[in-house]
Amino acid sequence: MVRYAEERDLPRVNELRCQVNELHSAGRPDIFRAGFCRELQERAYTLRCGEDSDVIVAERDGVVCGMALVEYLHREESPYCCAREIYHIIEFGVDEVFRRRGVGRELMDFLEAEARKKGFSGIELDMWTFNEEARKFYEAVGFKTFRLFMERKLGGGE
Repeated sequence: MVRYAEERDLPRVNELRCQVNELHSAGRPDIFRAGFCRELQERAYTLRCGEDSDVIVAERDGVVCGMALVEYLHREESPYCCAREIYHIIEFGVDEVFRRRGVGRELMDFLEAEARKKGFSGIELDMWTFNEEARKFYEAVGFKTFRLFMERKLGGGE
């Protein structure tokens, strides 16, 4: 079952977000800080109550086993870009114990249905290249790369 999160779900959502944060801080310790501070924890509460954001959970047998934090972005026209309405997945994660059981796909199906209901023409997300498992999942559910960020380390970096 996938649904909008209730406040009582948010401590568990933060446990899942902590798993995702640990993956990121291990994958790019030069960018992501280890630990899951109070400010990060509070973000789920803020997004759940936001006018242009939501927290969505997947449940199996009464256990919240997946989550998505989403925001609805409204980009005005500029000299470079057309006006756009973006259904943006900020964070997405499935508990390690529940992976490869269809939870992520169910979450994505729900997000797609909600994005359509709200009048969005697509969904966007970003991810880090070290997270190969996530890339494979996103591609398997239909996402395509449309923009790349590149870096060049200076001063002895890779």
